[in-house]
Amino acid sequence: MGRRIRAIARKEALHIARDPRALAVVLVLPVLLLVIYGYAVNFDIKHLPLGVADFDRSRVSRELVEAFTRTEYFDLVATTTRLAEVREWLDRGQVRLALVIPEGFAAQVVTGRSATVQFLVDGADANTASIALGYAELLLRWQAEQLVQRALQRWGTTGRTQGCIIVEPRVLYNPELRSTNFIVPGLIAIFLAMLTTLLTALTIIREREQGTLERLIVSPLRPWELMVGKMIPYAFISLVNVFLVIIAGLQVFHVPFRGSLGLLLGLSGIFILGVLGLGLLFSILAPRGEVAVVLVVLTTVLPSLLLSGFVFPLPSMPKVLQGISLAVPARHFLVIVRGIFLKDLHLEVLWPQTLTLLIFAGLMLLLSARRFRKRL
Repeated sequence: MGRRIRAIARKEALHIARDPRALAVVLVLPVLLLVIYGYAVNFDIKHLPLGVADFDRSRVSRELVEAFTRTEYFDLVATTTRLAEVREWLDRGQVRLALVIPEGFAAQVVTGRSATVQFLVDGADANTASIALGYAELLLRWQAEQLVQRALQRWGTTGRTQGCIIVEPRVLYNPELRSTNFIVPGLIAIFLAMLTTLLTALTIIREREQGTLERLIVSPLRPWELMVGKMIPYAFISLVNVFLVIIAGLQVFHVPFRGSLGLLLGLSGIFILGVLGLGLLFSILAPRGEVAVVLVVLTTVLPSLLLSGFVFPLPSMPKVLQGISLAVPARHFLVIVRGIFLKDLHLEVLWPQTLTLLIFAGLMLLLSARRFRKRL
């Protein structure tokens, strides 16, 4: 069995070596681009998941939280009285920013002293972090005077009503808010999703067009052995691409790498198997190479770019598109890559995304093996 798989892998490697032509990418219909861009592209950052750690637990602090939740820019998704839990939210991506209200906040406000609140922001996405901080600081400036004035009236005192709330922002994971730190790790997922699927989408079609498919049909190869054998050379090429992107990110763009290289390569391998299987499935189903390329562009390239969170934040998309994005493998792999690069996350945090990719890889290999019929 192993010898048969090695033979197919060697045969596919020779095909690659003898045909170094670049794989063409078919232009997408303008109507499809118009529909996807019209719904997915939104530069207004809204409905950002907000977590609150309220150590004051006063009426004044609750009014401050309500000022945030009354807008469309923030959605309160978690509250706590433990600071350690705030860090866990940010590690897991449950919230994008957290508001920390210290004990004694109300007393400082009503006596006219400067009251300090802190924002913890997930800086892995530099653009979203910058906009979120801008929203938060602007909202505080708008609400500070009213909040302080109401508190003074309730307590029957007078005092300063301007500048009584000081914001202490703290950006985690990407303190410089460099967009490169956010984009370069994401390119690993995008490159793998696009190029790897395109590479394997033409393998069975090439056998059919060159007249060698009959030899594979009469061979003792099982369908799954043929699929695995054809995947091996492309998996190697894809892992080389991962190395190249990592090296470029570290040496050229100076992106920090805080996690485990072995974990990243291992989880990248799972994602590679999934997209390779998807490409083989397209190669089996499509009658011609042009059809296979169109299928890859429409079902893999565009969703990976627009619905994975690579460019456009998912919370700003309509709920329907957010649901559709769950079926995009690149969305889950983006969480893994950025989490390992910027947050040093481990498998105990990334297991939901890993499990999703494992299911996807197994399903694609099973479907491609079952759809391949050893007959003309």
